[in-house]
Amino acid sequence: MGLIVSTSSEGRAVAGVSPSTVRTPGKRLRRTGLAALVGLGGLTLAGCSSEASSGGSGSHGGEVNLQVPSLADVAVVGGGAGSGRMLLLVGLVVCAMGLGFGYLVYHQLKKLPVHPSMRDVAELIFTTCKAYLLKQGRFLMVLWAFIAAVIVVYYGFLVDLPWGKVAIVIAFSLVGMAGSYSVAWFGIRVNTFANARTAFASLEGKPLPVHRIPMKSGMSIGMVLISLELLTMLVILLFLPGDIAGACFIGFAIGESLGAAALRIAGGIFTKIADIGSDLMKIAFKIKEDDARNPGVIADCTGDNAGDSVGPSADGFETYGVTGVALVTFVLLAVDSPAIQASLLVWIFVVRAMMVVASALSYLVNDAWARARYADAERFDFETPLTSLVWITSLVSIAGTFAMTYVVLGEIGDGSLWWKLSAIISCGTIAGALIPELVKAFTSTKSRHTQEVVKSTRQGGASLNILSGLVAGNFSGYWLGIAIVGLMGGAFLISEQGLAEFMLAPPVFAFGLVAFGFLSMGPVTIAVDSYGPVTDNA
Repeated sequence: MGLIVSTSSEGRAVAGVSPSTVRTPGKRLRRTGLAALVGLGGLTLAGCSSEASSGGSGSHGGEVNLQVPSLADVAVVGGGAGSGRMLLLVGLVVCAMGLGFGYLVYHQLKKLPVHPSMRDVAELIFTTCKAYLLKQGRFLMVLWAFIAAVIVVYYGFLVDLPWGKVAIVIAFSLVGMAGSYSVAWFGIRVNTFANARTAFASLEGKPLPVHRIPMKSGMSIGMVLISLELLTMLVILLFLPGDIAGACFIGFAIGESLGAAALRIAGGIFTKIADIGSDLMKIAFKIKEDDARNPGVIADCTGDNAGDSVGPSADGFETYGVTGVALVTFVLLAVDSPAIQASLLVWIFVVRAMMVVASALSYLVNDAWARARYADAERFDFETPLTSLVWITSLVSIAGTFAMTYVVLGEIGDGSLWWKLSAIISCGTIAGALIPELVKAFTSTKSRHTQEVVKSTRQGGASLNILSGLVAGNFSGYWLGIAIVGLMGGAFLISEQGLAEFMLAPPVFAFGLVAFGFLSMGPVTIAVDSYGPVTDNA
């Protein structure tokens, strides 16, 4: 091996060995990280194995003992035995319709007119997004391999579950991760269709199409996301044996959480790096950030999708799923009566299916109202139709919650359980509508706090701008905290009014239902999240 003398980019002589044998810091870091990951996985497996060897033949607790009761005898108000299960089968139809709604809107967006040059830019953004997601997919498969190994050791050796059932649990962990990953793909595809169509529609000089196209794309993503999530969980509940369904719920939650965590964190970091890179190029070349000559502009647009579409979509899929899994787990552990368990499980998923319908109907009503009001408007505040959509969905969801809860739980106990649980869920639904209003009080262009930051910037420069922003941000957190504590406190008080007759620790169940209600407007929440990257790219 001969000595090589080369000249570095700074003109210094560098002596060394053949370049193929040089270990760069990046390579050493990757090897160190891989070794650490392998070591961590080995320790985890060793821990599981040691516990298995010392556990003896005693009874094991945990997810494997979650027994889902039979739903065949669940009756609803005005229906006979089995009517509860029939409602869940109707829920499957609702999920199929939700997926069809999203697919239909996708094709409507695809057929909208667009200039070829705008379409080319949108496809370039999508191609860059695709490269990012493919890289993330390879990384997720490595993570899933470790999770699958832990599941094999835990269920196959520690709790001695039959290998066929272990394979089912592993399969649903992969289904969960694939769900988070697939909705991220769908979100980016729809958004990169919609951004070019929105830009082309803006050439007409009318604001309404510029609002409606991003809203339609967001609802498409939201309906597909929530419908796919609910469909998967209903399949587990309805068609898997009760002795394995609980473990499959947990495996599904683990998979989707792992996928969402990686996509959310990586997407957030990607968008910040791309945004800063584009800003630096803007300064270096003395051009605008979105100028076609800026070499960072496509990465910046990709970052908008990675951070504001991929992340929220995957995170929404995961959050909606694990909240449901947590409620299912609590019901199976804290409720003694199998009949009450079955009724509560049917109720949870019937209300979820109702919320999908409520979101779709609210969107259609709000869209019709916006078209009637703003069809000929030369300009309007885009916050107004977004705010009205959130409030309409909230009110429709609350009404639907009370109605469906009465149908499923109206004849249980002394007849008061249904309205107590409905009121608790409504606390979360109200939070979903109230929190955006509190946020707007500090972020809207009309907000007094925003105007104070502008005034501070003009009079005091960057330092006073930062101080004013920190003050406004901290103050906003105070009001958000007060609202959340107040609504959770109300849910706690309601849970103390006789729910202990049916379950252990009713306040814990109440807090889970508040989160459940907060997510009741899932399709609309995702639609509002996706609204940003479409309009920003456009």
